[in-house]
Amino acid sequence: MYNKRIWAVFLCTGALMTTSILGESLPAMSTTMCSETELAGMSYTLEQFVDSQSAGAASNPEAIVAFADEPDATNNEAAPVTDPNAASGAAIDPAAATPEPVAEPSATPKPKSEYENVGISVAADYVNVRKKPNTDSKVVGKLYRGSAAKIVKRVGDWVKIKSGQVEGYIMSDYLAIGYSAEKMVDRFGTKIATVNTETLKVREAKNTDCAVLTLVSGEESFEVVREDKDWVKIMVDGDTKGFVSKEYVDITVKFKKAVSIEEEREEARKKAAAEAAAARAEAEAQQQQQQSSSSSSSSSSSISSSSSSSSSSSSSSSNGSSSHKSSSSSSHKSSGSSSNKSSGSSSGKSSSKSSSGGNSSNGGGDVIGSGDGSAIASYALQFVGNPYVYGGTSLTNGTDCSGFSMSVFRKFGISLPRTSGAQSGVGKKISVSEARAGDLIFYAKNGHVNHVAICIGGGRVVHASNPSVGITTSNIGYRTPYCARRIIG
Repeated sequence: MYNKRIWAVFLCTGALMTTSILGESLPAMSTTMCSETELAGMSYTLEQFVDSQSAGAASNPEAIVAFADEPDATNNEAAPVTDPNAASGAAIDPAAATPEPVAEPSATPKPKSEYENVGISVAADYVNVRKKPNTDSKVVGKLYRGSAAKIVKRVGDWVKIKSGQVEGYIMSDYLAIGYSAEKMVDRFGTKIATVNTETLKVREAKNTDCAVLTLVSGEESFEVVREDKDWVKIMVDGDTKGFVSKEYVDITVKFKKAVSIEEEREEARKKAAAEAAAARAEAEAQQQQQQSSSSSSSSSSSISSSSSSSSSSSSSSSNGSSSHKSSSSSSHKSSGSSSNKSSGSSSGKSSSKSSSGGNSSNGGGDVIGSGDGSAIASYALQFVGNPYVYGGTSLTNGTDCSGFSMSVFRKFGISLPRTSGAQSGVGKKISVSEARAGDLIFYAKNGHVNHVAICIGGGRVVHASNPSVGITTSNIGYRTPYCARRIIG
C-alpha cells in the first residue's frame, strides 16, 4: 500500500509539472491541488487503474489489453466480431469469402400435359354440344365417344370446345382432359405416319437387308400399326403392311371430330342416296341376267324346233312320195338354213354379251365395254367415306378393293372378276401415264397384284383402302403402280 501511494504522488507531480511547462497561464491556486485532501480522490482512481493493469499482466504477461469499444493502440486491426447466425457465436474471419445466402427450398412444378387443352368424349354414345353453357340451350352438334375437341375456355362446370365445324359448350364431366386424355390416346386415337421424303421403301422386316414390298411417295399418309424405336410398321392398303424408317416419317395422332347437326343431316341424305343407287345397280344387273337367260332360252328353243322339223321331213320322205320328198327336202334345207343362221346370230350375241360382261379369260388386249369413264369416276366418288370390309362387295355397308371396282362397273353393265389379280388380266393394257378416268390401276406386293383402284383423272384414284380409312381418294402414285388396264373404249 505504501508503494502504491508513492506511485500516485509521483504521477500527480509529473502531471502538474507537464501542465506548468506547456502553459504558464494556469492559475496560481493550482498548487493547492497537491494537498492531501485533493489527492485523495485522484489517488483512489489511479489505484484502480494500476490494479487493473497489474491483474492483466499477471494473467498474461504478453497480452495487450485495450479499452472496450476502442481499437487496440498497438494494433490497427479491429476487434473481432462474432457471427450472429452462428450457433456457437464464433468469430467471423475477415479474410473468408462472404457465404451466399441459402435459397429456400421450393417444390418442382409439375410439367403440363400436352393434352392440357384437349378433351376426349367419355360419353356412353355421344354428348350434345350446346350453344350456351346450360341444358336448355340449343344443340349445335354432337361429340361422339372417343372424339376429341380443343378446349377454348372453362365456365364453371362447363367448357367451351371447338371440334371440326362445331363450337359450343359441354359439361366437363363428359370429357377426359390432360393426363386423363393421354391415357385414352391408344384406345381412341389413330397414329398417322406422313412421309417426309420424296420416295420411301416399305420393307418386309425391320432392317435394310430384307425385301422391299413397295415404294410410297412423299406427303402420303398411312395408319401406324406399330411404332418401335427406329422403325414404324404402316398399313399401306388392303393386306399390305410393312416397315419404314422412323426418321423419314412424321407421326401425328388423329381423332374423330364433333359432328354438326347440318353435317349429320347431310350424311344421312348421302347414305340414303348411295343405298338407292346401289339398289338400282343391283336391280339393273339382275334384269340384265334375266334378259341374258331369256335370250339363251330362246336360242335353245329355236334349235329344238329346227331339229323337230328335220325329223318330220325325214319321216315323210320314208313314206315314198317323191314329190313330197322333194318338197320336204327343199323345206328342210330352207328351215335348216334359217335355223342355223338364227342360232349362230343368237349364239354370237350371247357370246358378245358375256365378253362385254368381263369374262376373266378376256385378256387379249381388247376393251370389254363402252361408256363414259368420267361417269364411272363420278359414280365411284359417291361412296367415299364408306367402310372397308375384307371380302365385302357392298358400296354402302362395306367392301374391299376388288369388291369396290366390281360393284362400280356392274352399275354400267360390265362384269369384272372378283379378285384384283383376276381383274388385272381383263381389258387393254396401257401405261400408267396414259391412265384416264374410268381406267383401273393395279398395285403389287412381291410381284403379285394385291390391290386395285379406279382412276378419276388428274393423277388421282378412288379405292377401298383399308379398315381405318375406308373408301378414299389418293394420289395415283401413293404407292408404286404395277400396271394399268383400260376396261371401256
